[in-house]
Amino acid sequence: MLKRVVSFAAVLGLFFLMALSYLSYRVILADNTNFDQAERIIYIESDAQISDLLDQLLPLLKNPSDFVTLAKRKGYYEKIKPGRFVLLSGMNNNDIINVLRSENLPVQVIIPAQERIEEVLGYVSRFVEADSVSLLKAFAERDFLFQTKLNPKNALSLIIPNTYEFYWNTSASQFRSRMIKEHANFWNEERLQLAHDKKLSPAEVYTLASIVFKESVKREESRRIAGVYLNRLKLKMKLQADPTVIYALKERYNSFDTIIRRVLYKDLRIESPYNTYQIYGLPAGPIHMPEIDYIDAVLNAEKHDYLYFVADSTKIGYHLFSKSLSEHNEKAKAYASWLNSRQIRR
Repeated sequence: MLKRVVSFAAVLGLFFLMALSYLSYRVILADNTNFDQAERIIYIESDAQISDLLDQLLPLLKNPSDFVTLAKRKGYYEKIKPGRFVLLSGMNNNDIINVLRSENLPVQVIIPAQERIEEVLGYVSRFVEADSVSLLKAFAERDFLFQTKLNPKNALSLIIPNTYEFYWNTSASQFRSRMIKEHANFWNEERLQLAHDKKLSPAEVYTLASIVFKESVKREESRRIAGVYLNRLKLKMKLQADPTVIYALKERYNSFDTIIRRVLYKDLRIESPYNTYQIYGLPAGPIHMPEIDYIDAVLNAEKHDYLYFVADSTKIGYHLFSKSLSEHNEKAKAYASWLNSRQIRR
């Protein structure tokens, strides 16, 4: 009788151990993903609670309760980390928790050349946690502007168009700090010396490069066009750059989506800190984010005696350059006739 009791207890214990082993296997090592795609991305916000994470995570799991059990056992509930995390199909709970703990993956952000800082920061906000409003506030803060010697109209010059990696949970202040660092790296001793030789600050080089960028469709002309504007600055002549008038018009009427293909004589009279037909020197700030090549085109501008240029109607995208006003007026008259012949009024 005793032997039977011992045997029964042994079998019962064995079944218990097997059940416990199965449960442990299921909770820890079994595939617990419930999606057909190869991967799913989880975004955990900086102020997220465990309930926020579970709202988006549990629908992706076969056995949500198993994940909760292991997460509690491993202390993950008290150590949620914000970020962007990639879950692979076939992961077990242990893998999922390890990913959420330590594999915050960065995102690659290509910051393209855009017209205004509002557009640039709005674009960036699509890839990081910080929204466009908080980013704009960060670039308008008084202490920041004082530190960088910038102002609201030229703060865009801090942002160098390039490809960057950020963690998704980047805040507005973290993004701004990164741009300060990248700006300092970009403006190395060589570039600073070239700017100094032209009696320009980095922000002024950026602003001039923005005009050159808008003027020169053909990249190979950028150094020559930059040379024209530098000659004018040296002689204290007005820059008289049509793109600055276009920007002034867009700002005046708050219509930055408007396409203006022709600047009219009446437009030249608009009062604006951007209208270089009315003001001397550079406009109040950049009229567009220039590509890096155009910043370097200003720093390495072609040396010549040209003071004027006008679009070449025989070679679309190129320009005709002149040293005298009379020569320029003849070429400008021919270009105006070409526009009229094609009924390009605006």
